[in-house]
Amino acid sequence: MKKTLVWLRQDLRLLDNPALYHACALNQPTIIIYILDEAIYPLGGAQCWWLHYSLEALQKDLLKKQSKLILKKGIAENILIDLIESENISHVFWNRCYEPLAIERDTHLKQLFTKMGIIIESFNASLLNEPHQIKTKEDSFFKIFTYYWKTCCAHQKIKPLLPIPVLINSADNTTLESDDLPTWDLLPKSPDWSAGLKNHWQPGEAGAKKQLKNFIKSKLIDYANARDFPAKSKTSFLSPHLHFGEISPWQIYHILKQIELENAAMGRSVELYLTQLGWREFSYYLLYHYPKLPEKNFKSRFDNFPWVKSKKLLQAWQKGKTGYPIVDAGMRQLWYSGYMHNRVRMIVASFLTKDLLIDWRVGADWFWDTLVDADLANNSASWQWVAGSGTDASPYFRIFNPTLQGEKFDPNGDYVRRWIPELKKLPNKYIHKPWETPETILNSTSIRLGTDYPLPIIDHCKARQHALELYKKTSNNPL
Repeated sequence: MKKTLVWLRQDLRLLDNPALYHACALNQPTIIIYILDEAIYPLGGAQCWWLHYSLEALQKDLLKKQSKLILKKGIAENILIDLIESENISHVFWNRCYEPLAIERDTHLKQLFTKMGIIIESFNASLLNEPHQIKTKEDSFFKIFTYYWKTCCAHQKIKPLLPIPVLINSADNTTLESDDLPTWDLLPKSPDWSAGLKNHWQPGEAGAKKQLKNFIKSKLIDYANARDFPAKSKTSFLSPHLHFGEISPWQIYHILKQIELENAAMGRSVELYLTQLGWREFSYYLLYHYPKLPEKNFKSRFDNFPWVKSKKLLQAWQKGKTGYPIVDAGMRQLWYSGYMHNRVRMIVASFLTKDLLIDWRVGADWFWDTLVDADLANNSASWQWVAGSGTDASPYFRIFNPTLQGEKFDPNGDYVRRWIPELKKLPNKYIHKPWETPETILNSTSIRLGTDYPLPIIDHCKARQHALELYKKTSNNPL
């Protein structure tokens, strides 16, 4: 009997999963597989943790449907060819990935399997608009987000959601074996640094739905006014669920548009949140059209920028010991929870690239390893945007003042006090500039600057001036 193979990748869900839905519509035995592809981008530590529990959740969801998820680790091409030959596969279905190596792999496999007489079907399951669909009037690609997103919104074709299919799984009736998930060693052991991640997240489709419901119920109404304040925690926290495909952007789009229709007061918040989805789309769009985005400056004039190599400064930034509370709070939040508020991400990235003058790629590597929502497109585009080397980038003269940013977006110091408890007794006036705290206050709070909490590792005003000089020279260079 002929069988169908569904190859899951960044689409770990049952609802609104085009590859799974259309494969099951063939009404023939279906094998569902996830491959930890050793020839593709290696995952960071936080992503590995998330993937373990996301796959575990999906396994349970499929078992409830009397179905099964097959796990295999190795080179995807070799594993798939073995399955096609041993399991009498006639059709292979997958949802498209958009990272350069994944595109190269999938293009090759589609050609190879077609020559073998296998029917291949691929679908868009992770974006509102595929990168090749949105073009300028000159038939090129947009390099400015505003124009890109306006074009997307003007030509948006509403895509209906696909229901969970009736699963006809043949895995139990074959000799096909699945890897035991724990043998993949995705979880940290010695030391186990994942306690904070466990406290903050519920990987899997059910967790994604719960997170979306919570966002709509208690955060959406305040999103427009409160999204930039990290202590208020009014963002959706959906980014890791989107990255692993536990929820589709269309699921979010449909429900938010319905809310907007039913409650006009929500309109501004809905618009702003969908714009954030737009930035995610734009990142994939840029990566698709400029595949070297993760390692090469979009603006070539930055190729000779005199980045600083300092292990000492880098480690102070990584460990949240720069002496600038808003920066350190963000870096400690990241290490503990695998997440950082979006506003704070911009602040810490600006500090690394423009205060410390450390290469944006170094920061991107750290985020890749520590973020649960680490995403090649978003990570690369965002770091280049802050550094000034990317398309539609932050202008070179925009250098975040960490003290002023803290005072503006964490005025009562709640965010800093949560992640830097050694400063919790400082008055609001000094919480973002502890080095200015009078000795009498320091003595009364028993805080020893330089011991309990570091003094600034760099003078921001001097660093800013130096950075402006270097960036101006770079900006004046011809492309």
